[in-house]
Amino acid sequence: MSGTWLTTRAWLLMLPLLVVMISVIGWPLVDTVGLSFTDAKLVGTAGNFVGIDNYVKMLSGSNFQRTLVTTAWFAIVSVAAEMVIGVLAALLLNQQFRGRTALRALMILPWALPTVVNATLWRLIYNPEYGALNAALTQLGLIDAYRSWLGEPGTALAALIVADCWKNFPLVALIALAALQAVPRDITAASLVDGAGPFARFRFVILPYLAGPLMVALVLRTIEAFKVFDIIWVMTRGGPANSTRTLSILVYQEAFSFQRAGSGASLALIVTLLVTLLAAGYAALVRKTAGSAA
Repeated sequence: MSGTWLTTRAWLLMLPLLVVMISVIGWPLVDTVGLSFTDAKLVGTAGNFVGIDNYVKMLSGSNFQRTLVTTAWFAIVSVAAEMVIGVLAALLLNQQFRGRTALRALMILPWALPTVVNATLWRLIYNPEYGALNAALTQLGLIDAYRSWLGEPGTALAALIVADCWKNFPLVALIALAALQAVPRDITAASLVDGAGPFARFRFVILPYLAGPLMVALVLRTIEAFKVFDIIWVMTRGGPANSTRTLSILVYQEAFSFQRAGSGASLALIVTLLVTLLAAGYAALVRKTAGSAA
């Protein structure tokens, strides 16, 4: 069977998928690009051509700059915490102890919960009148009075980061736990015989096996955190005083709340470009890490 026929057959087999992708992704993307160069409203006429005015206005606006800082801070802190907690949980669950299987199953529950359910749960925990967090901290004597954790600009973003970490650290833990199964037992035993301590064993024996998988987890979680929307929308809707507003929230507000479809489309494309650049940078880093490991 000739190579040309195999190539043609492969394209024919992929044709239905390509048609679906072009219909679902390609055409809306092209339409969004065209819309971003107009002053169109969400309801009404198609709008007039304004060139790159929408992009200039979005990039130079203080709202975008403040929101970009908030988004970057949320992504950096939440992903860093998830990586650390996930690795620690994986190291714990890799040990031999009674009930390990049940604990592994329980760890998956936060990640398996729908994000809306997770956000609603944490909103109840942070409730300023009957929330469990206020009750626990008051009984422990750590605070004197109940606080509105999601209603204060100084604590709202930190509260969201905690909720996001609780939801997503199991993904990192599962990836790290799978990688730990590949660590040869004889190497670990040899390091013990040589007198290596826990930190030395982790640094020189375990970490090289975790580096590649953890890089994948880092890529996935950073991209997801950078375009986060649902958990913040359910818990704070970007408030108070826009202290938890991320880029995805800003896109929604611009396009649907303010009904400025043109500028909302341009902002959505800017966010898409930022995420694409982030993913490309991480992909290059993953390839470099894989090459070094090889």
